[in-house]
Amino acid sequence: MNNLENKNTDTERINASQIKDSGFSNLKYLIVGLFFGIVFVKAEIISWFRIQEMFNLQSFFMYGVIGSAVAVGVISVFLIKKFNIKTLQGEKIEIQPKTFSKGQIYGGLMFGFGWAITGACPGPLFAQIGTGATVIVVTLLSAIAGTWFYGLIKDKLPH
Repeated sequence: MNNLENKNTDTERINASQIKDSGFSNLKYLIVGLFFGIVFVKAEIISWFRIQEMFNLQSFFMYGVIGSAVAVGVISVFLIKKFNIKTLQGEKIEIQPKTFSKGQIYGGLMFGFGWAITGACPGPLFAQIGTGATVIVVTLLSAIAGTWFYGLIKDKLPH
C-alpha cells in the first residue's frame, strides 16, 4: 500500500506528458485519430470543393462547422474555469492569458492563403491523403518545411 501511495505522489509532481507510455497504450490516440478522420471525410470537411465554396463566400457550411467548434471551445473553457475541472491524471488545467502580437495577423493571413490555395489545413491533411488525394503529400511536406523554417528564424522575427 505504501508503494502505491508513493507512486501517486510521484506522478502528481510531473506533467502527464512526461510520463513514458508504451506503444500499445498509445493505441487510444490512433483510434481517436481514425475516428476524427472518418468524421471529417463523411462530413465533407476535407473536401476541396467545400473549402473553395467557403473562401468564395458561396456556402455557409464550413463557417457553420468552424463556428460550432469555436462555440464548443468557448463553452468548454468556461466550464473548465468555473468548475475547476482537472485532467484524467488529476492535474489542474491552467489556461494562460494570451497576449496580442501583430505577427498573429501575418501568420493568420499566411495560413488562410495556404488553406485557400491548397484546400487543406493541417488537421485533415492525413484524412485527405487517406482518401487517395496523394497530391496532398506535397502540402504536408510544405507544412513540415514551413514549421521547421519558422523554428529556425523565429528568434529573428518581431513578436
